[in-house]
Amino acid sequence: MIRYQLQCDKAHGFESWFRDSAAYDTLAAAGEVACPVCGSAKVEKQLMAPSIGKGGEGAEQTDKAMALAGEQLKALRELRRQIESNADYVGPSFAEVARKIHYGEIDQRNIYGETSPDDAKALRDEGIDFATVPWVPAAEN
Repeated sequence: MIRYQLQCDKAHGFESWFRDSAAYDTLAAAGEVACPVCGSAKVEKQLMAPSIGKGGEGAEQTDKAMALAGEQLKALRELRRQIESNADYVGPSFAEVARKIHYGEIDQRNIYGETSPDDAKALRDEGIDFATVPWVPAAEN
């Protein structure tokens, strides 16, 4: 098992375990390594001190953690599929469209898209309900 310190293109740092370096390379090339904060698959390894793992109980715990992470990724992909099936994509206009819906300027509907942290804070300050979802890459079959 190998642990990598990773960082996405939006500068979110996180760590993840892989069976070996080849497993990381394969998953990263397929876009399967995603930031748990924003869902970006543009991830790079960061400089870190080496750590040599031991077999036995620790490896069993790591396998369980990896299985749980796989289940969580599957659940996030299903959530993405549900959102895409039941909401309109408004892209970077999310904050503007959410305001118009909130204030009754346009018909109410389910939407999803992107917004900046500052615009998200402003929406919350205005009492506009919305949720932030980690946007993981869609599974490719």
